[in-house]
Amino acid sequence: MDLVGFGIIIPILPLYAEDFGATPAVATAVVAAFSAAQMLAAPLWGRLSDRIGRKPVLIASLIGSAAGSLVTGLAGALWVLFLGRALDGASGSSYAVGQAAVADLVEPADRPRLLGLLAAAFGLGFVAGPLIGSVAALGSRELPFYVAAGLAGVNALVALVRLPSGQRVAEPSDRRRSGPLASLGSAGLAMRRLALLAFIGMAGFAGFESTFAMLINRRFPQLDDPSIYGLFASVGLVMVFVHTRIVGPANDRLGTRGALRASLFFVAVGMLVLALGGAWVGLAVALLLLVLGQGLFGPTLSAATVETVGADARGAALGVQQSAGAMGRIIGPLVAGVLFGRVATGAPYLVGALLAASAILLVERGAGEEAPVTGQ
Repeated sequence: MDLVGFGIIIPILPLYAEDFGATPAVATAVVAAFSAAQMLAAPLWGRLSDRIGRKPVLIASLIGSAAGSLVTGLAGALWVLFLGRALDGASGSSYAVGQAAVADLVEPADRPRLLGLLAAAFGLGFVAGPLIGSVAALGSRELPFYVAAGLAGVNALVALVRLPSGQRVAEPSDRRRSGPLASLGSAGLAMRRLALLAFIGMAGFAGFESTFAMLINRRFPQLDDPSIYGLFASVGLVMVFVHTRIVGPANDRLGTRGALRASLFFVAVGMLVLALGGAWVGLAVALLLLVLGQGLFGPTLSAATVETVGADARGAALGVQQSAGAMGRIIGPLVAGVLFGRVATGAPYLVGALLAASAILLVERGAGEEAPVTGQ
C-alpha cells in the first residue's frame, strides 16, 4: 500500500514540475528533494525503531507520507512542490523498518528469499500505483497526488489496527551510543563499504527513474500520460517476478557477492542499451535488463547488510543503507537532469552504465562479503 502511493506519484512528478516552469534539471531536483530529506531522516528512524519497536515508526512514516502527498497536490508554486516532496521524504522510512521487522522474524538462510518477498509486496504496489495514477491523471495532474494522500492516510489507520506491536530489539546499553553507525560496533567498516555500494548502485538507477518520463515524452511523443503510467506498471510487474522467483535462487546459487555482481552487470548493459536508443525493441530490452538487475540488487544488498550486524542494530544498519541509497537518489537525478537537458537525452544512461560497472569493482574489493556478527 505504501508503494501504491509512490507508484502514483513518481511517473508524473517530473512532468508536473514542468507545469510550474521547471527545466529538466529543476524537475529532477524536485524528485531528489524526497531523497535528500530521506537521507537525513532514515538512520534516525531506523535507530528509533530499534528502541521503541517497528510499529509506531511505520505508522508515523505513513502519516508523514499522506501529509507530503497532500501538500504536493496543493502546491501553487514550485517551492511548495519542493516542500511537499521533502516532507514525504523525511517520513519515508517504511521500507528499511519493514526490512528490519522481517529480519527479526526469520533465520539467516531464509533472509534473501523473504526480503525478496517483501520487495515483491512493494513491487505489487508499484504495479497498482501507476494503474491507479493513469486513471486519476485523466482528471488532472493534481488528482493523483490527492489519491496518494488518501491511500497513505487509510494505510496508517489499517497499520494502527492490524500490525502486531512486536518486541523491542535493542538492549538498554545501546541507548548510550550516539551517531548512526555507533550502534553497529565492529561491523561499522563493513557497513561503510555496503553503504558506498548502495550509493553508487542507486545513483545511476535514480537518474534513469527521474528522466524516464521525459525520455519517453521526447522519443515517443505519441504517448500520453496514461501510457507513461502503463510503462511504469509493466516495470513494476516484472520487478515482482524478479523478487519472487529470482532473488532467492540467485542468492542460493551464486552467493551474496555473486548475485550482486550479476545484478550490477544487468544494470550496466541495460543502461547502455537505453542510451543507444533502438526504438521500441531497444526500449524493451533495456527495461528488461534494468528491472532484472535492480530487482536482484536491492534485496541482495539488504541481506548482506543484515548479515553484517547483530540483531540489536538491524534497524540502524538498514537505515544507514537507506540513507546512502537516498544520497544516490539525490545526486543521480540532479546529475541526470543536467545531462539530459544540456548534453544529450542518452547521456544520463551512459553515466549510469559507468556507475554500475564501478559498483562491480567495489563488490570485487569486498563489499557484500559476509562478515561474522554477534547478537543473532
